[in-house]
Amino acid sequence: MQSFLDPAILFFVFGLLAGAVRSNLEIPPAISRFLSLYLLMALGLKGGFALAKSGLTAEVALGLGCAMLLAVVVPTLGWFWLKRRLNGFDAAALAATYGSVSAVTFITATQHLSQQGVAFGGHMAAAMALMESPAIVMAVLLATLVRRRQGTAAAAVGGGGAAQHTGLRQVLHEALTDGAQLLLIGAMVVGLLTGESGERAMQPFTGELFKGMLAFFLLDMGLLAARNAPALRGLPASLLGYAVLGPLLHASLALGLAVLVGLQAGDAALLMVLAASASYIAVPAVLREAIPEARPTLYFGLSLGMTFPFNILLGIPLYTAVARQVLGG
Repeated sequence: MQSFLDPAILFFVFGLLAGAVRSNLEIPPAISRFLSLYLLMALGLKGGFALAKSGLTAEVALGLGCAMLLAVVVPTLGWFWLKRRLNGFDAAALAATYGSVSAVTFITATQHLSQQGVAFGGHMAAAMALMESPAIVMAVLLATLVRRRQGTAAAAVGGGGAAQHTGLRQVLHEALTDGAQLLLIGAMVVGLLTGESGERAMQPFTGELFKGMLAFFLLDMGLLAARNAPALRGLPASLLGYAVLGPLLHASLALGLAVLVGLQAGDAALLMVLAASASYIAVPAVLREAIPEARPTLYFGLSLGMTFPFNILLGIPLYTAVARQVLGG
């Protein structure tokens, strides 16, 4: 219950309610984009400062290795389950969406851990960056196989051009040079290079302002989630269940890995959050071009309309409590 009294979470709930009653409350897109970039930059700096203190330890390497393994395992499991219930294109797109990560969910989780006094490593921000792209690449490869099997490699939406021109090389370029991801990595490098002096200089930016900016952004996300909820109408119960049960399974896999390699509770909780989250910005933007045959209302509606609210309101405190119970801390 304590997590619901957090101002940022309450602003998210307020956004859900305002969107549900169809209020004209709206955050301008340019402001929303700025808030997103600010949060990523601040998170990257925090991670870099923490890495400068800890250095590249065995635990850091293990945490990053677990993240990379999950980045492959989660979309693979999703593909094998979803392809029995959806056409190949929708299955590949949805598997990629749930195989990738949500930066806002991760940032909210770090704030929750800080509020609970649970220590975590700054390298987990690097883990988030590493987990974003593999699922996209896998989805494009799977979609290409589906097209070949169906004999539609030359066919396209409206004549074939879009699907044909979005090749793997282009997708790789977009996935690896995405502006938000580059900002996160660049800020982390800056934090790593500047260390304690940089942390003191940027303290107002990464400290006092962070909580208010996160609350403002979560208000916007609440509005967006509520306004995308109608896209869920008519979807099979199995898919609606996947939007909640899938993340719980993925988080359980992450916890198992964390226990196996001996991660601390805070890092384990963040690994669970990353495995349980689903992308609603970066991956859908790429999938619209890379897999135009897939339905955006399906993968965008489930990730933003169900999984994101579930993780923000219930998932993050649940994953944290379980990680602390199992690993201590």
